[in-house]
Amino acid sequence: SPWLSPGQGFPNVTQMNRANLVVAVLLAAGCSSAGGTAGLGGGTPAGQPSSPGPATSSPAIPAGRGGATAVAIEKNPPGDIPDNVAFVPYRNAAGRYTFTHPEGWSEATKGSAVAFTEKLNGVEVMTGSATTAPTVDGVKQQDVPALARSHAAFELRGITHVTVPAGAGVRIVYRRNSAPDAVTGRQYRDEVDRYELVLAGREIVIELFGPVGSDNVDAYRTMVQSLRLV
Repeated sequence: SPWLSPGQGFPNVTQMNRANLVVAVLLAAGCSSAGGTAGLGGGTPAGQPSSPGPATSSPAIPAGRGGATAVAIEKNPPGDIPDNVAFVPYRNAAGRYTFTHPEGWSEATKGSAVAFTEKLNGVEVMTGSATTAPTVDGVKQQDVPALARSHAAFELRGITHVTVPAGAGVRIVYRRNSAPDAVTGRQYRDEVDRYELVLAGREIVIELFGPVGSDNVDAYRTMVQSLRLV
């Protein structure tokens, strides 16, 4: 879906079926991400999102959309979210969730889905239909192939169990090529932190992304920890 230009846009979620639905939260291209991830499997203490760490080698997965070649990783990636950025609250009535995001970011809302972007940074949230928390094995079998079909030069970096205030589920870290800049045509190699969470029979997905190597750990943690179903 091209409506969220110049980013990836919200996908047609019916194309990403996990049981009834795989909820895709695909952030606008070129947003900062935490570098690396924990390896496949593992766990996270309750209330704490997984901490970024050295990236692990990814298992064999289908080629990304169109068999695209990964663009080069920037040596000094631009777009770190400033440490002194202010965060402001957001509430989505249709999706019945709230979270805080960096002040001044551009907003694009489509029903229960929302994206906030600023230059190469972004966060996107969407609700889904799952009633039980996803598992690492289930995500490997269903979600990862679906993501691979949806992103250019998709590369899985890791999957871990996670528990945060918004629910329990999994954290998927993957890389993709950003959409070309509308003016320059330039692309960046994005890294995406994707949380698929279920709480009290309701599903919510949040994705945070940006150029590989950008240091946005603190900002990501603030947004993930602030996410609530209401």
